[in-house]
Amino acid sequence: MKRPSFRRCGHAPGAGALSPEDQAVVDQFRAMLTALRNPEPWAPGSARDIAVRIGPFVERAHTRPGDDHGPEMIAVALVHPGTPHAGAHLHGRQLGYTERGWLRCKTSAILDFWQPGYARLPHAAASLPLPDDLGMEPAHYALYIEARKRDDSLDGFTLLRLGPYTQTRHAQQDHDRLTAALDGRETTLVPGHRVSVRYAPFDVSDHQLFADPYEADAVALLGTAVAGVSA
Repeated sequence: MKRPSFRRCGHAPGAGALSPEDQAVVDQFRAMLTALRNPEPWAPGSARDIAVRIGPFVERAHTRPGDDHGPEMIAVALVHPGTPHAGAHLHGRQLGYTERGWLRCKTSAILDFWQPGYARLPHAAASLPLPDDLGMEPAHYALYIEARKRDDSLDGFTLLRLGPYTQTRHAQQDHDRLTAALDGRETTLVPGHRVSVRYAPFDVSDHQLFADPYEADAVALLGTAVAGVSA
């Protein structure tokens, strides 16, 4: 009686051999495990790309020079994991990577520095578009100088809009200078109102209403705005 013989099946000739495509997948998986087991901790002020958690995915992100020192929030731009290889920009545009611009990223969401082993973890690796809600606000900043009625009714108006600020430290510097200029004068500049400075995201839709803080001094612009109301 002839005994049946068994042979291991494979996609390529030779017992147990893998096709080049399957081997590439295995290599990528091993690289991912190596990256996860050997993270490179992120440090504020570094110019390297970082790995950022967005839901169950991990995305590659550029940090914005001068706005990447935290400690709680930095500015990042999400990029296709294949950057700068050919085709990555087009694929990234199709999936919404090029439309988000600079975003505010909590440092607690940073996994570590980006490594090639993470290439299978972003949305793009599964050909999925980025979700509408990334959990990140746009990283354009603005200052709103507002005059509110002193009867706690919240009625009032915006005296001056400054923006966009491309770096948080610039907005903070002007915020501190304006606050100092208003000290002791909050309730006297505009009769019946209290003037204050509010820090908030830049409203791109109303960009024409903003004064460019890089073209003129913020305190001087405040003086001009107050003079216009008092005239």
